[in-house]
Amino acid sequence: MTTLMQAHEQWAKRPADERFLSLHEMQAKMRSLRDRSEADVQSTRKIEVLPDEADLRHRGLKIGIDNGPLAGLAMEPTHWSFGQLCSLASPGNSPAAYFRDSRLPAPVIADCLNYNLRFTRDVESVGLLASYGDDGSPGALRAATGPNYGRIWNADTVDMLIDRFGDGVTGEWRVPGEFGQRVTVDRDNTTLYASDRDMFVFLADEDRRIEVAGRNLARGFFVWNSEVGDKTLGAGFFLFDYVCANRMIWGADQYTEVSIRHTKGAPDRWLDEVVPVLTEYSHGSPQPIIQAIEQAREKRLGDDLDQFLATRFGKRMVEPIKAIHLVEEGRPIETMFDVTVAATAHARSIPNTDKRLEIEREAGQLLQAA
Repeated sequence: MTTLMQAHEQWAKRPADERFLSLHEMQAKMRSLRDRSEADVQSTRKIEVLPDEADLRHRGLKIGIDNGPLAGLAMEPTHWSFGQLCSLASPGNSPAAYFRDSRLPAPVIADCLNYNLRFTRDVESVGLLASYGDDGSPGALRAATGPNYGRIWNADTVDMLIDRFGDGVTGEWRVPGEFGQRVTVDRDNTTLYASDRDMFVFLADEDRRIEVAGRNLARGFFVWNSEVGDKTLGAGFFLFDYVCANRMIWGADQYTEVSIRHTKGAPDRWLDEVVPVLTEYSHGSPQPIIQAIEQAREKRLGDDLDQFLATRFGKRMVEPIKAIHLVEEGRPIETMFDVTVAATAHARSIPNTDKRLEIEREAGQLLQAA
């Protein structure tokens, strides 16, 4: 068992306009953003950084494009796309943090970036994503990625969730309650978050709990994505005891994660790998999880337990995992389920969150392997 902090981190940092009361509300916002966005691929030689003459502080920048559907627009870069543009201009020679924090005037920063785009690097195609204002006026440069970036729109991800789980507040799968008790969803306790940069959804089925090893556990999942390159597309599945008011997930077990980088084939992989898992999860039957646990309990390991553990968790984890199972269960490891129990138990003693979650994810994958 462990405490998952992903939803809490979202809860702690998201402003009010990035919190949604239902998946339908999020869907409307993400569809509007997609409909107002335009993608194009351009050569680095066609991109020009311009000082914003209207900015009295002489700090504003605009991005201009010579041709294509974005030609003639003067787009303001977002915080995120400015960092991407600096990396594309010349990694190490165009530090975004330095430009943001320095007192350099916009014309100087523009000259630096334009020089690097034209002379420091070879000619290369760049995938640009821009958005228009509600009135059709030029808006923002949202992303500057590689030309083969496999964009999966946040709007499409939310559409899929609605198709399979409903609105996220009234069905069996919904924003989790507090300490197992249902709550009226508001901006403070919601677990539905999205911005022009990324999205994160946490839904749970707290009514149809599952009896596992004497514990009455609910099921939950995360889905996250970024259509501008901020993070991978992914989903995490887990069992848990309850969620507290600040969205920490307590007593989490069997965490399993699927993630997909936004490469050229990402949209197809999303359809092939993640959507079927979410579809099965949406049916609400606990049988797949219970079957996995029972099969793991029945599957006997081969003679070389040490080699098996070393391959899965690393050589330094072999003896601690074996030892904690012997202490807690009173016998050596015999089955795949024993390994998952022992690895999860050992993970609880690891103070480093990333390392702990890494071991727990591997333990969860053993259930799938079984």
